[in-house]
Amino acid sequence: MIIEPIEFKLKDGRKATIRCPREEDCQGMLDYLYQSAGETEFIVRYPEECGRYTIEYETALFEKINGSENQAMLVCFVDGKIAGNCNIAWSTRIKAKHRASVAIVLLREFWDQGIGTRLFQELLKIAEKNKDILQIELDFIEGNTRARALYEKMGFRITGVKPNAIRLKDGTLLNEYSMIREIKR
Repeated sequence: MIIEPIEFKLKDGRKATIRCPREEDCQGMLDYLYQSAGETEFIVRYPEECGRYTIEYETALFEKINGSENQAMLVCFVDGKIAGNCNIAWSTRIKAKHRASVAIVLLREFWDQGIGTRLFQELLKIAEKNKDILQIELDFIEGNTRARALYEKMGFRITGVKPNAIRLKDGTLLNEYSMIREIKR
């Protein structure tokens, strides 16, 4: 799914653009995936697990998502650099097409600039335009208080927990929490 580019100002006054990914963004996305995986324990991959991502993989992924009727990827650029991205996808199956899932990641240097809120606003617009979607779902890892605060601000509530769903390199086990946001029709 393609959306029109959206420009907005960050809290610090810089300009940002949200748009769908393009082929020329592949290397920047690879750099972003690697960097984001190393900045926090709250992403479900470590930098060394990013090796499967290649220019060819990203090109094919972008083409697939941009050509899809039931998913979208939005990428936020600041000063030509990928600051964050988010995804939304939903089933086309009758029993599950009322549910959309979302995910979002921002680089640490762009935290507290309003990007997460703006990306979520755009995800919600996509979901609300689809008459079949009644709820949006996401997961977050125990201890990610910043993400939880954003999700609650955007109207999500916790609906469940997967105990010990994440195991860090040092052996620490963390729970994963599920959240939903209902769309009132």
